[in-house]
Amino acid sequence: MISKRLSYQRDDESSGERLDRHWNELLQELRLVQTGTQILFAFLLGIAFQNQFHTADRFTHAVYACTLLAAAVAVSLFLAPVAFHRFLYREGLRDRLIIVTDRLVRAGMVFLVASVGGGVLIALDVVLPRPAATVLVGVLLGWFGVLWLVLPAYVRHKRDVPG
Repeated sequence: MISKRLSYQRDDESSGERLDRHWNELLQELRLVQTGTQILFAFLLGIAFQNQFHTADRFTHAVYACTLLAAAVAVSLFLAPVAFHRFLYREGLRDRLIIVTDRLVRAGMVFLVASVGGGVLIALDVVLPRPAATVLVGVLLGWFGVLWLVLPAYVRHKRDVPG
């Protein structure tokens, strides 16, 4: 999939220009997800220090722990391209840098969705019955799946259909 995207080249650009364009596109995407993920992570860190949180049940503590870890993993995956770039800068490996960064961002998005779902579950569990909160989070995760997977697949399919 990434090889198709990397092979796409405008008529007026060289291979190096194409790699630079792909790298810049990835950086723009990273800027968006890094900020939101870091804000979510900071918010989650603060929850454990609230007095009411200590009286929560095991379920809430387990969801919180998984959510916090998912957010931390997402942060690490979204920041990894920076370190990766620093070590490979001027090594002539931009093509590999783009492929690895793309995979890191995709993995980070999986952990970001998990942390968003966990955060919403923690909040809804306070104001709704637990079964209702769980169902709503399932619907929310399905919504992410539709927007992030189904819709792009549909658009790609329509592009490939002749006529």
